Amino acid sequence: MFTGIVESVGRVIECTPRGELTRIAVEAPTVTEGVAVGDSVAVNGACLTVVEVTPPTLAFEVVKESLDVTSLGDLSVGCPVNLERALRADARFDGHIVQGHVDGTGVVRDFERRGDDVRLAVACGAVILDQLVPKGSVAIDGVSLTVVGVGAESFDVALIPHTLAATTLGDSRPGERVNIEADVLGKYVKRYLDRMAIGG
Repeated sequence: MFTGIVESVGRVIECTPRGELTRIAVEAPTVTEGVAVGDSVAVNGACLTVVEVTPPTLAFEVVKESLDVTSLGDLSVGCPVNLERALRADARFDGHIVQGHVDGTGVVRDFERRGDDVRLAVACGAVILDQLVPKGSVAIDGVSLTVVGVGAESFDVALIPHTLAATTLGDSRPGERVNIEADVLGKYVKRYLDRMAIGG
């Protein structure tokens, strides 16, 4: 489990297809500490298993399904990525519950500066939009954010200066794909209400 509080921005140094898997290696000097083979690390919000630790580098093997469902297939050498180690049981809990199970991708529609902050608009499918509510939580590329508004084809979030500086979202551009994970609590509520509607 993760919190959506990005610990570091790493950089992809290898992205190599190997049969049905793709090996992705990320240079992450501040995140390798305490990480062992078999541990989980969120890479742009997608939970991946560490297969090799060679400080300052972490390596992962990604299956085709993960490449299809997420934007990890868009990565190439030199790309920056948001990184977060799995939450320890004794750690302070900030952000919100992020599982690292990406629901799908969205496309950056607008990146508008409004004074010190930025309004980010992301277009995505109805399945994801139906799970979002204003003032609810959402993870975009692994970053815990608060939903500002939900429209028919997109939703908005506000990015404060710290988020712009400490994550990859500060370099977002219209047309770029991003990973989206809706709040798991919202998913359970929606499923419950859907079942109640069918039963009624």
